[in-house]
Amino acid sequence: MKKSAPITCLFLDIGGVMLTDGWNHQGRRRAAKNFKLDWDEMEARHSLNFVVYETGKLTLQEYLGWVIFYKKRPFTRAEFWRFMCAQSNPYPEMIALMRRLKAKYALKVIVLSNEARELNDYRIHKFKLDKFVDVFVSSCLVGLHKPDAAIFRLALDIAMTPARQIVYVENTPMFVEIADGLRIRGLLHTDYAATLKNLAALGLTPD
Repeated sequence: MKKSAPITCLFLDIGGVMLTDGWNHQGRRRAAKNFKLDWDEMEARHSLNFVVYETGKLTLQEYLGWVIFYKKRPFTRAEFWRFMCAQSNPYPEMIALMRRLKAKYALKVIVLSNEARELNDYRIHKFKLDKFVDVFVSSCLVGLHKPDAAIFRLALDIAMTPARQIVYVENTPMFVEIADGLRIRGLLHTDYAATLKNLAALGLTPD
């Protein structure tokens, strides 16, 4: 029986894996309620702009101008931005797990995520992700957006690691399937305990 190649590189998603999603449906719902916005109108305008925003082709100010501040509001852009930032919270167990695995196995760690530039910068520095992540292949930086397989291929080129030696921890089933199609070992993250068990099955244990 052929032995599986050892894992030498981790591909990680951010939202839903290491942190809460930065600006997802639930966060926008909370914003609409908090700022007394018309939800349907806000969401329709967001849907027209979010891919352009997350691929770095709109700044935060441009995005807010199209989605929120296209009319006079009784609150400021700074107040709205602070609310957006407050939607981000860490999953400390997952962050600690990835840090321990990197230290123990000298793993290369690459983030592969859909993130808008300002939120990307805020989340990386606020939660110190740059202390253990080697490279951020964020949609806002590379102009590509999951589920486009090109962003996965770019991450493979940057990793300079055979796909069979990479495990990709992701909470969106379709993105795991895309990774699998490129021979990357996709691992669907549902919770800490399950991911810990699944990584152990691949030979990666934190202790």
